[in-house]
Amino acid sequence: MPADLPLEEPARRMRAPAARPGPAPDAPRPAPEPDGAQGRPAPGGARASNTWELSFRLWDAYFAVVWVATLVFVLGTAHPGFHVRLAAGGLLLLLIPWYLLVGRPVLTSGAPDERRALGYIAGAVLLFLPPGVLVGETRLMTFALIPQCFNALRLRRALAATTVINIAPVAGWALLWRPEGQVLFFNTVFAVVTLVFSTAMGSWIIRIMEQSRERAALITELDASRHEIARLSAAHGALAERERFSREIHDTLAQGFTSLLMLVQAVEAELDHDLPQARRHLALMDETARQNLAEARALVTGGTPADLDGATLPDALRRLAARHDASLDVTGPVRPLPAGPEVVILRSCQEALTNARKHAGSSPAVAVALTYTADSLALSVRDDGRGFDPGVPVGGYGLAGLRARAAEVGGTALIRSAPGDGTTVTVRLPVPRSDA
Repeated sequence: MPADLPLEEPARRMRAPAARPGPAPDAPRPAPEPDGAQGRPAPGGARASNTWELSFRLWDAYFAVVWVATLVFVLGTAHPGFHVRLAAGGLLLLLIPWYLLVGRPVLTSGAPDERRALGYIAGAVLLFLPPGVLVGETRLMTFALIPQCFNALRLRRALAATTVINIAPVAGWALLWRPEGQVLFFNTVFAVVTLVFSTAMGSWIIRIMEQSRERAALITELDASRHEIARLSAAHGALAERERFSREIHDTLAQGFTSLLMLVQAVEAELDHDLPQARRHLALMDETARQNLAEARALVTGGTPADLDGATLPDALRRLAARHDASLDVTGPVRPLPAGPEVVILRSCQEALTNARKHAGSSPAVAVALTYTADSLALSVRDDGRGFDPGVPVGGYGLAGLRARAAEVGGTALIRSAPGDGTTVTVRLPVPRSDA
């Protein structure tokens, strides 16, 4: 590819997520991504930015159902007295504004502030403990409070809050009411089982949330990478098309105009002393101009090169060699081939003949050989001009374009030359076998 058409480096690269162990009990949960947290999708990512906010309404409904059920149990139980149960219900009422005004903003924020989250959980526990001590049925509310602890706090603090929520009401209730041994035993067992279940479920929920967050980040990154790949692919396609047009223009129109300029110079030198030769060159100018016009039309329409339109490859090379005063030798069984290899051979011959005319010196002898074999097609263009050193870098696009054309169809292009020893250009292409 030309040096002035570099491909851009992707703005970002895909990174495989590193394997890592689960969080230690006292380790903070991974810091939320700037564009998403707690399993919530990143804005503009795979899901809409308000997905978490919308899905949190289910938690609102869950909280409301548990709260109502708890209130019904508290007010509907026969023990303790009605005034105690009414007081417990009143304290439960305070959880509603505390949740709506403080808890919900904390729980739905993109990156929950640890201090605000800790303050909310502490306040909720303080509001829950008195009714939990007064009326044992209030402990049903733990099913709404414990998920919030694991959602808002780091693992160690969430476990501590869960322990307080499960154990403290039972301990206070036992000290206040001094129940019978069997009742106390069953309540204690219930509290311990609830604590174990809460710990296991909470830890599992945290792992699921972390995995969801990682998946959302990966999906967002994959989506961004996909768009970047599509953009680079489109850019690469445009550059490849530009390179193809550059090569086609160089091998057809530019060479035709070069031939016209050289013919004009020849005619100017011959007008005074060799009119027949000048007329011959004028006829060649007319033919070259028409050929260039046909090539321009074929280039615009993407059709077959003008020389190959309705003709075989040897016929096209024969006309091309005649325009450059070169000989043509065809060996092997001539047979129709796919358009790709034939176009490469034709363009390579055009380039080699033009270079011989421009650089080989005055009136070099040029010989073109086309060889058909069972599985290959070879072109050789040999001149006995001044030659050059292939090891010395040269400017221009011709030789590089010739090699690029051959490589596109799986072939090779070899240039042999030495100062004073002429130049040989050999292009060899694989083609379908003649017996296939």
